[in-house]
Amino acid sequence: MFNSLSERLDSILRGLKGSGYLTEQNIKDSMREIRLALLEADVNFKIVKNFVKEVETRSLGTEVMKSLTPGQQIVKIVHEQLIALMDTEGFEMKVYNNKLTKVMMVGLQGSGKTTASAKLAAMYRKKGIKPMMVACDVYRPAAIEQLKVLGRQIDIPVVSSESKDVIKIAEEALKEAHAKFTNLLIFDTAGRLHIDTEMMEEVVRLKDFVKPDYIFFVADSMTGQDAVTVANEFYKKLAFDAVILTKLDGDARGGAALSIKAVTGRPVAFVGTGEKIPDLEVFYPDRMASRILGMGDVLSLIEKAEENMNMEEEEKLARKMLKNQFTLNDFLKQLQSIKKMGPLESIIKMIPGIGSRLPSDLKIDDKALKHVEAIIQSMTHEEREHPELLNGSRRLRISKGCGRPVMEVNRLMRQFEDMKKMMKKMNSPKGKKQLEAMMKNQK
Repeated sequence: MFNSLSERLDSILRGLKGSGYLTEQNIKDSMREIRLALLEADVNFKIVKNFVKEVETRSLGTEVMKSLTPGQQIVKIVHEQLIALMDTEGFEMKVYNNKLTKVMMVGLQGSGKTTASAKLAAMYRKKGIKPMMVACDVYRPAAIEQLKVLGRQIDIPVVSSESKDVIKIAEEALKEAHAKFTNLLIFDTAGRLHIDTEMMEEVVRLKDFVKPDYIFFVADSMTGQDAVTVANEFYKKLAFDAVILTKLDGDARGGAALSIKAVTGRPVAFVGTGEKIPDLEVFYPDRMASRILGMGDVLSLIEKAEENMNMEEEEKLARKMLKNQFTLNDFLKQLQSIKKMGPLESIIKMIPGIGSRLPSDLKIDDKALKHVEAIIQSMTHEEREHPELLNGSRRLRISKGCGRPVMEVNRLMRQFEDMKKMMKKMNSPKGKKQLEAMMKNQK
């Protein structure tokens, strides 16, 4: 998501940053380009108009025109305006251990409510909360079974019933939640194919009965401005608290994420970044703005690393690497840690200065990591500890064992040796000086 928008904005703003001074004309020309880039990203035209007007007004002010680095000042202004556009105003879903918090998930059919319910339950279970899910989608075939399957996968109970009366199902769920000392009760409601009056009335009745602490509108970010229009209609009926945007890892242009707060007045609270259960993140407007402008997202990257990696083990591996004692066993451990963090493409895009330079059509195949893992796992423990033992016949045996060509085995061993040489060079006095110089140049 945001690939084409990021690329366009990066190109426009890079041109401004390269200018020693700015004129009113080149600022206006750049604003025209930014307007087109946002419209192509399917951002609401009224929002685009206000956004560009605000950026242009600030850019033509003294803070920019008299600055020594006017281009960088404009980048700063665009960044701040993007944050303001998506501002969550400090919204936070609070769940406590000593009381029951009730959550309702609403939205159109196919927006991902059922999966989002399971993801949200799993996220809060990690925080020590005891969740339970309620299957209130009595219309879609297999919807109840889907929630049960997800519940079994993450070991979270699901309340369901043969009854088609959602109020009876909710009543039963509330009794069970109190009996089992549940802290978080998530109601997965029926999706609507469009703004169906009868079904909207049903969800309003459910809201009045349950009296939820939070109502989340689940929107498919792939639908762009349609998601914003539907959100507005749902807000008129239900006055939901916040939005969960799903499928943010897809080819969506980003219009929904940038427009939904301005149109409904309700912030985006969470974003789905993949199909797996852990692929749900708290939405931070400042981090998203940085990603859009190709500045990376170091904080999210650190959080992912802390969540999925054993930091003590990683420190040991780093020390071994610096001492040139790094083995293929260590390499395998690191590879498995990286895989837990999610798709390689999304991780790379979080690194400042790298993500924005990648071609928009570049696809990083995660299968390549699996192939490397298979090659190393086809080696004996001794071979992993002492790669110098790998002669031609051993490499042929490894190739047959993992089902990959000998050429791939040879390439991996060359890359591993090159990495060890590089680490040895970096650990030398000369290498340390070069590294320090590089770090200074990045500031």
